[in-house]
Amino acid sequence: MIDPRLSTLRVFSSTGNVARTAELTGYSPSAVSAQLRELQRGLGMELLVKEGRGVRLSATGRHFVAGLDAIVTQWELLMASSRNASGQLQASFGLGGFSTAAAELLAPLAAKLRATRPEMEVRLVEAQPQRCLDLLLSERIDLAVIVASQSQTGSLVQARFEQTVLLDDPLDVVLPADHPLAMSKSVSLDQLADDPWITESEQSVYRALFVAAFTSLGVTPHIAHEAVEWETMIAFIGAGLGVGLLPRLATLAHAENVVRRRITGVARPSRRIVAVVRKGSLSSPMIKESLEILQETAKGIIAQRAAEELD
Repeated sequence: MIDPRLSTLRVFSSTGNVARTAELTGYSPSAVSAQLRELQRGLGMELLVKEGRGVRLSATGRHFVAGLDAIVTQWELLMASSRNASGQLQASFGLGGFSTAAAELLAPLAAKLRATRPEMEVRLVEAQPQRCLDLLLSERIDLAVIVASQSQTGSLVQARFEQTVLLDDPLDVVLPADHPLAMSKSVSLDQLADDPWITESEQSVYRALFVAAFTSLGVTPHIAHEAVEWETMIAFIGAGLGVGLLPRLATLAHAENVVRRRITGVARPSRRIVAVVRKGSLSSPMIKESLEILQETAKGIIAQRAAEELD
């Protein structure tokens, strides 16, 4: 097995923080620091340098971790090919994803795996995209479903993970039931340019999609309120406080006083949802089976939404 100290070093290289590394690896902060010091002594090279009250990777450390990533990829390839050769499954299988994906895609997957693989422990974690990547790196989970973004295209991410597109998830507009456009089958964003909007914070992927859609129209929308959860946004809209965008993968459930309409016109925002695994593990039996189930589930949900009246 890969030396646990090497795994700790890789997690530290991602977090840059001893406390976060400890939380992800399950060690205490003092144990993480001790592992890193022991690794330096054993290798006879300075991997870390002091920075303020903490430490960071040295130039040697960064070079070492880059080479280590390639070794870990080979290890994942070996583990995957061995499981394929023997037909043996891992004892546990961890899944992680953001809220909508966890509810709509991963929960059905976990239920199916528990039914067909009762001897295997299936664990499910709801987490934001960056934490999902950290959990993958620390081997707390084996597959994550996240919204693709430019932050996941860097060389470090590409060296450690592999992505599989599950679906392109279009965004619909949600309106108060008494809105002048509520009776329309579809609306364009320029028809709603003067409406008060409800969206997420400036740092979110969702907000970036929102801004990009209106930028393509040359329009600056009025953001009246912010909401983190879809349920909160829908409640704001139901109270008549504004309008908002909702991914088609997400459900309105039994929300009252709101309608959902498809977006037409030039600006039709969509988010790409991808499955992410550690590089080298893509051919592992459980990964392959899970990806097939996820893609089929995603296809079914989008087809169902397209067949439904969106109100």
